[in-house]
Amino acid sequence: MSEYWERFWRERRSRRRFLGGTAAIGVGAAGLALVGCGDDDDDEGASPTPSGATATAAPQATPTPSDPYASAKRGGIQNLQATGDPPSIDPYGNASFLTKGVAAYVYSRLFKYNAGLGVKTADLRPVGDVAQSAEASPDGLTWTIKLRPDVKFHNVAPVNGRAVGTDDIKYSWGRMTAETSANRSQVAFVDRLEYPDSSTVVFKLKEPNAAFLDVLADANLFWIMPKEAEGGFDSTKTMIGSGPWILESYTPAVGFKFKKNPEWHVEGFPLTDGVSLQIIPEYANRLAQFQAGNSDSAGLNAEDLINVKNALPKVQLYGEVSQLLSFFYMDSKPDSPWNKDPRVRLAISMATDRAALLDLAYNVKKLKEAGLDVSERWNNLIPAGLVRFWLDPLSTAQGETSKYFKYDPAEAKKLLEAAGYPNGFETVYQYTANRYGSAFNTVAEANIQYLNAIGIKTTTDVQDYSSKYITQTFTGNFTGIAFGYETPFPEAGSYPIRFFTDNPLNHSRIKDPELEDLARKQQRELDFEKRKELFYEIQRKNAAKMWYIPQNQGAGTAWTGYREWVKNVEIQTVPGSYGGATEVLPFRWLDKA
Repeated sequence: MSEYWERFWRERRSRRRFLGGTAAIGVGAAGLALVGCGDDDDDEGASPTPSGATATAAPQATPTPSDPYASAKRGGIQNLQATGDPPSIDPYGNASFLTKGVAAYVYSRLFKYNAGLGVKTADLRPVGDVAQSAEASPDGLTWTIKLRPDVKFHNVAPVNGRAVGTDDIKYSWGRMTAETSANRSQVAFVDRLEYPDSSTVVFKLKEPNAAFLDVLADANLFWIMPKEAEGGFDSTKTMIGSGPWILESYTPAVGFKFKKNPEWHVEGFPLTDGVSLQIIPEYANRLAQFQAGNSDSAGLNAEDLINVKNALPKVQLYGEVSQLLSFFYMDSKPDSPWNKDPRVRLAISMATDRAALLDLAYNVKKLKEAGLDVSERWNNLIPAGLVRFWLDPLSTAQGETSKYFKYDPAEAKKLLEAAGYPNGFETVYQYTANRYGSAFNTVAEANIQYLNAIGIKTTTDVQDYSSKYITQTFTGNFTGIAFGYETPFPEAGSYPIRFFTDNPLNHSRIKDPELEDLARKQQRELDFEKRKELFYEIQRKNAAKMWYIPQNQGAGTAWTGYREWVKNVEIQTVPGSYGGATEVLPFRWLDKA
């Protein structure tokens, strides 16, 4: 690790409390044991100031006699669960979490997060995946990235195990930034890429970016595909990458089968022979498969924790607060009540009892009585799990706008009346009920009574995730009020960029010049404290108008169960992120003896 990176990450580290996250497509949440939950160190960090900075990839884990992996039992198949089929298996074909989670099995990125034994969530940071090194110019406008020479694509026709080169980066960047890419706005700060030779990529930025490496490590965004995907094979039907797992088969509604990549550039890994990712939409079935031992891990509802622990005394239960935001968002039609008067949005915010819904979804009171350490933080526009830049909406730092987070149906009715709706109004309320789990569905249903109670008469549209919600509603093509999750980004800057700039996933088509300016300022601010204040101001400004109305689903401690034979459960990655198939699963092993 270079002197620069040692200094950079040392500056970023300071103590803060962190409670952990949720399972994502077969990779469980990191976290805390059911009994004796403890504190962890987390970074409150300072953003880098590039000054001739040089980064090198983290040393690769190779088993040695002193290595904790030396005694690992190799072989076996990890049996994991997914809640449904991805709308597409092309990593650039859809914004769905299911698509991104599957991509992490097969495709590499330039950077990944350094999850591993002994690495706390505090110390998770971008390190090289395909990248061998990264060097920033003194002004932070040029990043020169060298590719590892030992990274090969899977030995599958028509790519046939050749080395990854800059032509593949060029092709993949073209997919990332195409007009059809819903996430292209996340990299709009990049002016252009240059390719001086087959192993060097130069990023030319429009302005310095405090989160450049985090953006490239984000499992939502930049996946490296072979150039042969342009006509050589159909990336919507098969997957050929350079990641730790090779796709053997995909049967819709049944599952995926992956085998380990014997030539993965992390020498000695994966430890298991493969992964069977079973598609099980119903929570009750997922729980039953886990308890029967047919699945190695499962996301668990909070109300089931104690029963599962009693039934399976050796089960490993981990809790984590994900960097996951739930929210109300509204259509962009000028004649809609919320667009005629912002007090309608404020009324909607005050209509819901966030504390009650947090307890409903996460069983907070009973688990606290049972002695568990569970989170009671509330989401703001930056989710509660992203503590570094999260502003407590109930704190004095939130200021006057704190009142809009508090449950006050009487005041909500007054706001509606003042906005010209003394008798309320009718609208469509929509959400998806076949991907996010039963706790989400329960909260989504409870929201209806809160809206109705202040006079907002709803017609409920429960949508199929793949065919309507993620492809239409989530992209802003809807009428009425929607309730859903926002992507759990690993870096806070991605939230305001998505919400307030001109992009396909600005869900409500918000055009607020002040918030757009703040969204861009936070990107280029390299001083941590100043950047933190920009995030605080973004959260206060959003709350003053409630363009997006934060809700608490995702803010509580979510739990994942691991059967007793799963080893290295403590290896976890960025809470709620989608890179676990690369950053976590290759380093787990099974011992059923």
